[in-house]
Amino acid sequence: MPLRATPNDSMAKVEITVPEHLEMQIAQMVEEGEFLNREDAIEDLLSTGLKAYKTSGPIDDEEEPGLEDDGMMGHEDEYVF
Repeated sequence: MPLRATPNDSMAKVEITVPEHLEMQIAQMVEEGEFLNREDAIEDLLSTGLKAYKTSGPIDDEEEPGLEDDGMMGHEDEYVF
């Protein structure tokens, strides 16, 4: 069950700039009824992301060094999945 702010909760106002594709995804979720509005969507998604980050730590977007050039087994033309 998503956390919702109540009027008694202390809320900080934050302004962010996000890539257009993220804004489109948020708007689509609101349109599909997953969230009441953009503010609720962003609050819930941010809260969920922070909880996931605390659980698993940061995600390294870069691949391990050496694998992209030499294939998975260390050979240029051999990839094992």
